[in-house]
Amino acid sequence: MTDVSEQAPKRVVIVGGGIAGLAAAFSLQEKAAEAGVPVACTVIEAGAEWGGKIATHRVGEFLIEAGPDSFLSQKPWALELCAKLGLSNQVVNTNELGQKASVYSRGRLRELPEGLVAVVPTKLGPFLRSGLVSWPGIVRMGMDLVLPGRFNAADESLASFFRRRLGREAFERVVEPLMAGIYAGDAEQMSLRATFPQFIEIERRHGSLIRGLLAGRKTAGASKGLSGRTPFVTLKDGMGELVRALVARVRGAGATLLSGRRVSALRAPSIRSKVWTYDVVLEDGAVLTADVVVLATPAYVAAEFLRPISLTVSKLLDGIPYTSTATVALAYGSNDLGPLVRGFGFIVPRVERRDLLAATWSSLKWPHRAPPAHMLARCYIGGVGREDILRADDATIVRRVRDDLRHIAGIAAEPVHVEVNRWERGMPQYVLGHRNRLDQIQAAMSGFQGLYFTGAAYRGVGVPDCIRDGNEAADLVVKYLTGRRI
Repeated sequence: MTDVSEQAPKRVVIVGGGIAGLAAAFSLQEKAAEAGVPVACTVIEAGAEWGGKIATHRVGEFLIEAGPDSFLSQKPWALELCAKLGLSNQVVNTNELGQKASVYSRGRLRELPEGLVAVVPTKLGPFLRSGLVSWPGIVRMGMDLVLPGRFNAADESLASFFRRRLGREAFERVVEPLMAGIYAGDAEQMSLRATFPQFIEIERRHGSLIRGLLAGRKTAGASKGLSGRTPFVTLKDGMGELVRALVARVRGAGATLLSGRRVSALRAPSIRSKVWTYDVVLEDGAVLTADVVVLATPAYVAAEFLRPISLTVSKLLDGIPYTSTATVALAYGSNDLGPLVRGFGFIVPRVERRDLLAATWSSLKWPHRAPPAHMLARCYIGGVGREDILRADDATIVRRVRDDLRHIAGIAAEPVHVEVNRWERGMPQYVLGHRNRLDQIQAAMSGFQGLYFTGAAYRGVGVPDCIRDGNEAADLVVKYLTGRRI
């Protein structure tokens, strides 16, 4: 019997060097070593930089995030990866401030009340004082306690679900802007089952969101604060530090990393002695033959690769819609700001008809983001139904964002630094039927061996979700390789 160490390494090509692709490569190296499977891993990235939408850079003493600026600590996968990369001591909590975040509603900023758990208030007093919802709207929210639950298996939109449970006003003034800040989507189209399935379970078990979240709050009370982490955390030198450490570790473990190299085609697998292989064709004519291919690209890019191989899968992938967004960074002298610039920032309901989805006072929320006597703001625009602004040039975008900041937060001063970072088709949308679509893709792919998908398009858009998805793709690869060897 041939010793494992003497066998030729299995060739794995990962297309896409964003956080999901890099996490898949890192996890593959770990899991393959544990399983005793020799692997030659190549990661290919079309852009010049690694990390996808994670992009951090400095302008003087300002630390600017072009894409994600933080990640959820309650989802463990990003913190676990930081620990493996030796970055735990670089993870920082949000600053301790008396006020956290606000909602711009009915002409002014209103603080998000204490006890707002997953968009449902669990402390009545702060919510009543916030003015976010009128008294008739609050009475309608209270009807959640007596309204019967719906227990059928049909998918439901976020808008339908929260209007049904909490009423129209609570949905428009509280729920919608919080959801838009995560997905940049239209809640009328977004699938509850694909985005917040925990609410389905809460309604099923408790018949009421308020009762269910109160029960969950009591259960979680004993362990609250044990992690020492605030709900959102980041890295001292920015999210790009995670990418740099990941690239160094993956490369150091023997992977080949090719940036600035675009894949033009994926050739249909051929069966040679009952072993599947794929040809990954680069634009410069180079061809990499692989035993396994992991597509860590946007779904519409993967759809193009799959078109010659499976038209069915290609059409299903193409059916996952995307929306475009942009972030606008503006730096100010602290003396040029008024009293409304406090806390972590604000979100804007769609019904207010402003260009801004949200604004973060980055240097108030996080340490090490701006020099003394300065404030760095990060504004978020675009998304489903709000993409018109992205057709404008950068100067027009900045003017319109500054108009909103003047109207909402009283900032009339000239910024000392401005930059616009655009993300065309950067945010996948989990619309109604998304989970069913994923099931169809999986069924259609059952006839293919050694071909996998990972990334934000499928099972979660946040950084921890993409890391988890990359880990799971690596699991599938190792199981496939070890299964084939038995």
